[in-house]
Amino acid sequence: MIKRIAVYCGARDGNDPAFDQEAQRFGEWLVAHDIELVYGAGAFGLMGTLARTVLKNGGMVHGVITTELAQRGAIYKELPDVKIVPNMDIRKQTMMRLADGLLAFPGGFGTLEEISEAASWTTVGDNKKPVAFYNFAGFYDPLNELFKRMNKAGFVEDPYLNSVCFSDQFDQILTFMQNYHAPAHRRYGK
Repeated sequence: MIKRIAVYCGARDGNDPAFDQEAQRFGEWLVAHDIELVYGAGAFGLMGTLARTVLKNGGMVHGVITTELAQRGAIYKELPDVKIVPNMDIRKQTMMRLADGLLAFPGGFGTLEEISEAASWTTVGDNKKPVAFYNFAGFYDPLNELFKRMNKAGFVEDPYLNSVCFSDQFDQILTFMQNYHAPAHRRYGK
């Protein structure tokens, strides 16, 4: 059962107002489906838009932020539940632990790093939770193609390629997450 989704997304708005509109739409969708948001506790960009939308519509938000980012003023101070942790590694682990599914919205290097870690941990057995990319307006098409290329070249086995969902439909992502079964972790040796 998916009760909480960790969302990795931009701490900036991006150049197209449609990104912000999608963050609002997803926040409303989360509340309508009684799913709580776990995110990086930021007040700015898509992160802030998403959190404000969920709270405005009566949903629950759990934020996880590093001490450094909180001290630099990035924290969204209206959060009902926030955890301040020492570093990014603990932040990522905490977000993963709190959530039932992991989703990348459009974002930058940080978004890509966080969701990539979740996907890679699937291969070693450290992540049993579903990983998905919200592929709004084809944002993640190049990455999807790269994953397929890695598979074709023999670096990513079929079970791990199939353990990641790329979709531009929220309902399809939820269905994937609800029906997800983690593949067996990668084995080594002869």
